[in-house]
Amino acid sequence: MFSDELKKFDWDTTTAEIDAMTPRHVETALSKEHLDVADFMALISPAAAPYLEQMAQKSRRITLERFGRTISLYIPMYVSNACTNHCVYCGFNHSNPLERVTLTLDQVRAECEAIRRLGPFENLLIVSGEFPAINGADYLEKVLQTARPYFNNLTIEVMPLKERDYARLTRSGLNGVVCFQETYNEKRYKVYHPRGMKSVFDWRVNGFDRMGRAGVHKIGMGVLIGLEDWRTDVTMMARHLRYLRRNYWQTRYSVNFPRMCPAEGGYTPSVVMSDRELAQLTFAFRLFDHDIDISYSTRENPKFRANMMSLGVTSMSAGSRTEPGGYASTPEALEQFEVSDQRTPAEVAEEIRRLGYEAVWKDWDKVFD
Repeated sequence: MFSDELKKFDWDTTTAEIDAMTPRHVETALSKEHLDVADFMALISPAAAPYLEQMAQKSRRITLERFGRTISLYIPMYVSNACTNHCVYCGFNHSNPLERVTLTLDQVRAECEAIRRLGPFENLLIVSGEFPAINGADYLEKVLQTARPYFNNLTIEVMPLKERDYARLTRSGLNGVVCFQETYNEKRYKVYHPRGMKSVFDWRVNGFDRMGRAGVHKIGMGVLIGLEDWRTDVTMMARHLRYLRRNYWQTRYSVNFPRMCPAEGGYTPSVVMSDRELAQLTFAFRLFDHDIDISYSTRENPKFRANMMSLGVTSMSAGSRTEPGGYASTPEALEQFEVSDQRTPAEVAEEIRRLGYEAVWKDWDKVFD
């Protein structure tokens, strides 16, 4: 399990190693075709800031070689904001006084039909809070079975599940799982997750092992930018990715780097990442793992997403509503985060074409199940 592997790496030592990187380390990393974690640390370090253009050009070349001129589009569907957790940064925090909404299967069906009218989406991300008695594996299985006739590719972003539940859901149409570790700093983890299921660090970090063992086709990873030192967090995630590649090599992987925003309840991010730093991180991950799918959500503004489209990003959300039932059923429910890119899917696809790329709405077919 990765929790055992993670114990080999001290947080403060890793931070010091990143800070100690020099231009020589950066140049060595840029000269290589295949990087180790130390090279990755050099490329995300402050010492790499003057090399951003070189990193961008190499990232662009590798992305074109691996993915061509394509951008995969997906759309999230929030099905429940019921949650037992008390995450200090999340609008769905159990302590927040808001109307809790869990969609019925008829409402799920209405959402699917509304999304199909927005565009030819085949990649659906199903998102839910963490409340096992309400939106646990039994509920998720029914949601997957309801959504499957409408979409070829179904991914969930929900609570970490047992291995047998992941295996069960794959038989009901599940193709992928997205899970944010939030932060790999175990000593500080409970500061952000004081109560609820999510407060158990090992259960969450080992969820990726359970996904791999269950044969999940694609696993999405991420940390929340705004909690702890982002450079140390993404280094731990890079180590995690290498571990997963080694142990579950038949699985595809993706990464996402959401920058935190102020949330319902008064939370304000303690770490702010600039656009240049997010670009640097994106380039570094592309150079570190040539085949990783790098995703940007509608948290990011349209101009920045467009600029990054040819430099490493390979998938984007479009037309997102981040509240349960936001497309047809209960649009007045509280959204999880504020969307920065308010454009319609058609407008996003048109910009992709204008920039010389192809919008890809589908990368999986039911015939493979």
